[in-house]
Amino acid sequence: MADYVALLKDQGEAVEDEEPKVKRRSSRIASLDVFRGLSVFLMMLVDYAGPVLPSIGHSPWNGLHLADFVMPFFLFIAGFALALAYKNVTDRVLATHKAVLRAVKLFFLGIFLQGGYLHGTASLTFGVDIERIRWFGILQRISIGCIVAALCEIWFPCKIQREGRLFKGSYLHWCLAFALLTIYTGLLYGLYVPDWQFRLQRSTPSVLSSNDSDIIYRVKCAVRGDLGPACNSAGVIDRYVLGVDHLYRNPVYRKLKECNSSKSGQISDPSPSWCYAPFDPEGILSSLTAAVACIIGLHYGHVLVQLEDHRSRLLHWISLSIFLLSLGFLLTFLGIPLNKPLYTISYLLVTSASAGITFCVLYLLSWRLTFSLKQLKGRGRLLSCQLEQSKLCYRRCVRWMFVITNGWHVCWSGWENIL
Repeated sequence: MADYVALLKDQGEAVEDEEPKVKRRSSRIASLDVFRGLSVFLMMLVDYAGPVLPSIGHSPWNGLHLADFVMPFFLFIAGFALALAYKNVTDRVLATHKAVLRAVKLFFLGIFLQGGYLHGTASLTFGVDIERIRWFGILQRISIGCIVAALCEIWFPCKIQREGRLFKGSYLHWCLAFALLTIYTGLLYGLYVPDWQFRLQRSTPSVLSSNDSDIIYRVKCAVRGDLGPACNSAGVIDRYVLGVDHLYRNPVYRKLKECNSSKSGQISDPSPSWCYAPFDPEGILSSLTAAVACIIGLHYGHVLVQLEDHRSRLLHWISLSIFLLSLGFLLTFLGIPLNKPLYTISYLLVTSASAGITFCVLYLLSWRLTFSLKQLKGRGRLLSCQLEQSKLCYRRCVRWMFVITNGWHVCWSGWENIL
């Protein structure tokens, strides 16, 4: 009988232990959800208002506009969420399989949406030319950043022995980020870019000869370390690996003054030959620094998981954000421009710091709002007593008003009958 009672006791403790786990799983980070919604709102704002207001749309090349913050915000959020999703990994192989499968699905979804299969809302046709399909895009970049950060978190989890040593607990993540930035910098400034050419189809080709309507443009480069739109290393890597026909055909640098483009995007002659060339702002080389943006967001998520005090979290986030922002502006002053199509290191640091500061503001507002609600709840007993007294007085007043009114009506009716 004692064993039976002990068994029931253990079962009761197990049930009690499972209840908070269920609540913990169902709870969400309100500030992260608000940040995600804010990013979606910014994405819609720049898509619709960007063509009208140039300061909202993407910067043509160097510079930073409002639309240039959207992609880094999503990468930051993705890395932050991965720290919450993989904080307790029991089976690394299974978690890796799920992470790779999720990234592959997201990658192919991006190909379906941005690869040219859909011809826009104004067209009733669909289908894609496999010779001109676009392999890389926005969702593809997010999938690459997510899989890199997910594998870091699964196989090299952040473990700290003492509070405040988060960088030491996740030093392998930062080593990988430094390695990616080193490879990126070496290729961006060290890769030789030769002269190149591309074929542009100006009109619909005829049935007899399809080459009559094509014109060949030649771009002279023969340089190394150029960060312009014509002769950068990111473009030559994409042209050799992906193919020039599989790149984005409406690059944002066509809005530069050198290209003499109209508001509709048409380029007028005479313009440099590179103005007509395709260029993918979500290419292979820039995906390296985009993956680092996810790793930075992953570290911000580690702070939320490892630290329990709100002030300690905010202090760590704000300190890191100020450091990244200062370092980014320092690199800009030293000659590394803020460039979204190339996803330069200065652009990475400034936008990641901006994402961190934005999240800190949202987290602070959420924390203060929750604290205010708890204060109201703590004072709620006195307030509830006062409300109950008010309700009781209100009910009595209504009851007596009803009695008085009804009695006056009865008396008045009886007096008429007497008359």
